[in-house]
Amino acid sequence: MERKFVAIAVTAAFVGGLALSDLVGQSSPISWSVAASPAAESAPAAAPLAALPDFSELVEREGAAVVNIAVSKKVAANAPPQGDIPPGMDPFEFFRRFGPQRPPQPGGPGGPGGDEPARQGNGSGFIVSPDGYILTNTHVVKDADEVTVTLTDRREFKAKVIGTDDRTDVSLIKIEATGLPAVRIGDPAKVKVGNWVAAIGSPFGLENTVTAGIVSAKSRTLPSDAYVPFIQTDVAVNPGNSGGPLFNLSGEVVGINSQIYSRTGGYMGLSFAIPIDVAMKVKDDLLAFGKVQRGRIGVTIQQVNKELAGSFGLDRARGALVSGVEKGSPAESAGLKVGDVILAVDGRAIEQSTELPRVIGEGRPGTEVKLEIWRDHASKVVGIKLGEVPNQQAAIEAPKAVAKPTALGLVVRPISPEEKQRLGNAEGGVVVERAEGAAAKAGIRPGDVILSLNSEPVTSGDALEKLVAKSKDRVAVLIQREDTRFFIPVPII
Repeated sequence: MERKFVAIAVTAAFVGGLALSDLVGQSSPISWSVAASPAAESAPAAAPLAALPDFSELVEREGAAVVNIAVSKKVAANAPPQGDIPPGMDPFEFFRRFGPQRPPQPGGPGGPGGDEPARQGNGSGFIVSPDGYILTNTHVVKDADEVTVTLTDRREFKAKVIGTDDRTDVSLIKIEATGLPAVRIGDPAKVKVGNWVAAIGSPFGLENTVTAGIVSAKSRTLPSDAYVPFIQTDVAVNPGNSGGPLFNLSGEVVGINSQIYSRTGGYMGLSFAIPIDVAMKVKDDLLAFGKVQRGRIGVTIQQVNKELAGSFGLDRARGALVSGVEKGSPAESAGLKVGDVILAVDGRAIEQSTELPRVIGEGRPGTEVKLEIWRDHASKVVGIKLGEVPNQQAAIEAPKAVAKPTALGLVVRPISPEEKQRLGNAEGGVVVERAEGAAAKAGIRPGDVILSLNSEPVTSGDALEKLVAKSKDRVAVLIQREDTRFFIPVPII
């Protein structure tokens, strides 16, 4: 009896406590293996048995639609190796820049007798239509001189790059073939944190490798990726997995494996996938227009924290605070002002400022959307016609806000004509000569230009004092620092 008890305890610890009752009702080609000793069948049931998914059926059904992608690119003879990690590089960027390499072939490019050195690498992709369209990552195929796709049946095809999108890191390529197995597209909105997912790809060139894990988080915003609400997982993903699919338990693709967080170059438990709906929009735009169309309104924004929400009379911290309006932009034409807080777009709530670029970017240029904004302690709706992002540049950029609650403690002077010209400042304001005590702790620096308090213009030191005097418990100070504008919430003690 003692040995039987130990077997049950070890089994329960291994499977991690995933309750079988939690899995009932999921439509899935996955079978489930239940671990239990004979003693467990006769013992009183204290808790549901634990189970782990079996991904073999998923791999058999969907694996043939996953491809290996080999790329070749001519490079300068003194170019650094592709796998090098520059000192101090952001670890989020490692996955974009690193890829397995094949040594130069004798007599070929880069080998003895070759004309130029060639860099070769591997990535992954998946077939989205039987006539040969394949999705992958832009960083896998961008600037490649030759792209070769290998199917699971060992057939090889030269691929044509139909289009790339740097902003989302999604590219569409095509091979000349028909009757190919294609993946089924899932709905990332239905993915829940804690769901099982699986990746198939070619890590380090090891083709058709399957790894699995769970969804760790959703809607992650990574550096320089304002348009992608990444799915974070703990699926083991390594260089070469780039562009491969992330499957749910139903065998549907819900994401494209794109990045990892790593300080070593290998998997460290943090993997990030592009939601498949984002990728499919890129695919559809590339086929329909030859480029990706994104809406823009022409504002700079920042996050609304608790102090700023209180300054503007919001019930809680939410929305995207407008800290700048581009001249001649759709936002200016629609009457948006610095200090407005955008709360919703066509009824879709904006909780975090990072959500706004994605929501606006999803809109078609030329269409009109309704913005719910917060202005003067009240909500109103403004119609705005979307412009188009030029050259795939950011429609909206979110400057970092310095926000530390402190009292005002500033010495200011009028801004000079030369300073206005250099800064491109048409509004005026006052220049901070000295920031003492609490003001300095708040992040206000000498040289900063104070443009407004609580959305009211500051034209002089006296005007500044009057605005502070009539404020209640806090003010929102609009600062210009070089070419960036942002708000600093300042409690008044």
